[in-house]
Amino acid sequence: MTPASGERTPLEPLLWCLLAAALFGASTPAAKLLTAAMGPLLLSGILYLGAALAVCPWVVGGARRVASDRANRWRLAGAVVFGGMLGPVCLLTALRVANAGSVSLWLNLETVATAVLARAFFKEHLAPRTWTAVGLVVLASVLLAPGTPAGGVAVVWVGLACLAWGLDNNLTALIDTYSPAQITFAKGSVAGVVNLSLGMLFDPASRTWSAAGMGLLVGALGYGASLLLYVAGAQHLGATRSQLLFSSAPLWGLGLAWLALGEPVLAAQLTAVPLMALAMWLWHRERHEHPHTHAALTHRHWHRHDDGHHQHSHEAAVLPGAWHSHEHTHEQLEHEHAHRPDLHHRHEHRDKAKL
Repeated sequence: MTPASGERTPLEPLLWCLLAAALFGASTPAAKLLTAAMGPLLLSGILYLGAALAVCPWVVGGARRVASDRANRWRLAGAVVFGGMLGPVCLLTALRVANAGSVSLWLNLETVATAVLARAFFKEHLAPRTWTAVGLVVLASVLLAPGTPAGGVAVVWVGLACLAWGLDNNLTALIDTYSPAQITFAKGSVAGVVNLSLGMLFDPASRTWSAAGMGLLVGALGYGASLLLYVAGAQHLGATRSQLLFSSAPLWGLGLAWLALGEPVLAAQLTAVPLMALAMWLWHRERHEHPHTHAALTHRHWHRHDDGHHQHSHEAAVLPGAWHSHEHTHEQLEHEHAHRPDLHHRHEHRDKAKL
């Protein structure tokens, strides 16, 4: 059995997901201001075109053409439809009838959707501690969203958005031939053009172009940069765990709703903050370890050479701790170490697995 020398959980993917959460959280109150000028279809199209523009330098200047298999093309297509087309339209519809703070906090339902879908359909192993963390996030979401305006209608739209993004999260975490920039560009350009066209066709009363520049900026930061950072983190942490970090986004949205939009501060909202912190701590304390086998595999993603899995050589010297992306091949490997359901650990589990 070959040991995984130097195996450790890198800090960078955690920080990527947290920064992605801050940018996306800030986009919710910003988008709330723009819903008065544009309808959901038109605004979602502009937001995602802004996202595509934000990652253009990485796609045009640094990304190589890659050979993708059918499975990855279908995953990318699903991420574009659910994450780029349906999710944002549902969210913006909710923002038209509810305040930004309530909508921001209900977005924690995305964590629940991601976890349930990951366990049911995408073979992610979830330890009891992780389920406890997910439950705390749900409880915090309930406490954080009392008195939502247009109650049932707003919550249904947010729930549909979270279901769409839960599917998107799981599909994106499995893509291993496209770079994060390419994935974000595909979402932004295709979903942006489609939703923008539909908005101009079916919502002519909302053609207010004075807010288009602001929409592009919000999309570039809150969707483009945020998606780029989240995809990079999700490929290393798995869908559910990266989503638990990303679930801090509503707190950023809530804070800006208080400060920038003047929405009221509720005692229940303050009570839920330590529950969120406890959920993050439980996730960080999770340890899943057992003997497992890696089949031979060729794929492409961001990686380092100090993680016990990437032992291939390079023509030019690459520092063990340096992040880089290229197509590479893994030989079959059997070892035991603490791991997460990332691109390399999608194996089945038996009773001997240690939790």
